[in-house]
Amino acid sequence: MRCLYGEAIDLSRLGSLTIQRASHVEPDADGVWWAELLPVGGPRLGPFPHRSNALAAEQCWLEHHWLQPLG
Repeated sequence: MRCLYGEAIDLSRLGSLTIQRASHVEPDADGVWWAELLPVGGPRLGPFPHRSNALAAEQCWLEHHWLQPLG
Protein backbone atom coordinates (compact mmCIF):
# COMPACT_ATOMS: atom_id res chain seq x y z
CA MET A 1 0.00 0.00 0.00
CA ARG A 2 1.21 3.51 -0.79
CA CYS A 3 0.13 6.67 0.94
CA LEU A 4 1.29 10.17 1.69
CA TYR A 5 2.67 10.26 5.20
CA GLY A 6 0.66 12.21 7.70
CA GLU A 7 0.05 12.01 11.40
CA ALA A 8 -3.76 11.79 11.27
CA ILE A 9 -3.59 7.97 11.38
CA ASP A 10 -1.05 5.86 13.27
CA LEU A 11 0.07 3.76 10.31
CA SER A 12 2.13 1.45 12.52
CA ARG A 13 -1.17 -0.03 13.74
CA LEU A 14 -1.59 -1.55 10.27
CA GLY A 15 1.63 -3.55 10.53
CA SER A 16 5.26 -3.24 9.52
CA LEU A 17 6.13 -0.01 7.71
CA THR A 18 8.69 0.97 5.12
CA ILE A 19 8.87 4.74 4.87
CA GLN A 20 10.65 6.28 1.88
CA ARG A 21 11.04 9.86 0.79
CA ALA A 22 9.08 10.57 -2.41
CA SER A 23 10.48 14.05 -2.95
CA HIS A 24 12.57 16.88 -1.62
CA VAL A 25 11.16 20.38 -1.10
CA GLU A 26 14.01 22.87 -0.78
CA PRO A 27 14.80 26.51 -1.52
CA ASP A 28 17.47 27.49 -4.02
CA ALA A 29 20.10 30.22 -3.72
CA ASP A 30 17.51 32.82 -4.78
CA GLY A 31 15.13 31.84 -1.98
CA VAL A 32 12.46 30.30 -4.19
CA TRP A 33 11.14 26.81 -3.51
CA TRP A 34 11.29 23.66 -5.63
CA ALA A 35 9.65 20.24 -5.26
CA GLU A 36 12.02 17.60 -6.65
CA LEU A 37 10.11 14.38 -7.36
CA LEU A 38 13.04 12.48 -8.86
CA PRO A 39 12.95 9.76 -6.13
CA VAL A 40 9.65 8.53 -7.64
CA GLY A 41 10.53 9.25 -11.26
CA GLY A 42 8.76 12.58 -11.34
CA PRO A 43 9.63 16.10 -12.44
CA ARG A 44 11.06 19.12 -10.70
CA LEU A 45 8.18 21.48 -9.88
CA GLY A 46 8.62 25.20 -9.36
CA PRO A 47 9.78 27.74 -8.69
CA PHE A 48 7.35 28.71 -5.94
CA PRO A 49 7.48 31.86 -3.79
CA HIS A 50 6.57 29.98 -0.60
CA ARG A 51 7.33 26.55 0.81
CA SER A 52 3.61 25.92 1.30
CA ASN A 53 3.05 26.36 -2.47
CA ALA A 54 5.77 23.80 -3.23
CA LEU A 55 4.31 21.35 -0.69
CA ALA A 56 0.82 21.72 -2.20
CA ALA A 57 2.16 21.11 -5.73
CA GLU A 58 4.15 18.12 -4.46
CA GLN A 59 1.05 16.58 -2.87
CA CYS A 60 -1.09 17.21 -5.95
CA TRP A 61 1.46 15.60 -8.28
CA LEU A 62 1.88 12.57 -6.02
CA GLU A 63 -1.87 12.07 -5.70
CA HIS A 64 -2.40 12.22 -9.48
CA HIS A 65 0.71 10.40 -10.75
CA TRP A 66 2.16 8.19 -8.05
CA LEU A 67 -0.59 6.88 -5.79
CA GLN A 68 -2.58 3.95 -7.10
CA PRO A 69 -6.40 4.18 -7.12
CA LEU A 70 -8.25 1.92 -4.69
CA GLY A 71 -10.04 -1.06 -6.09
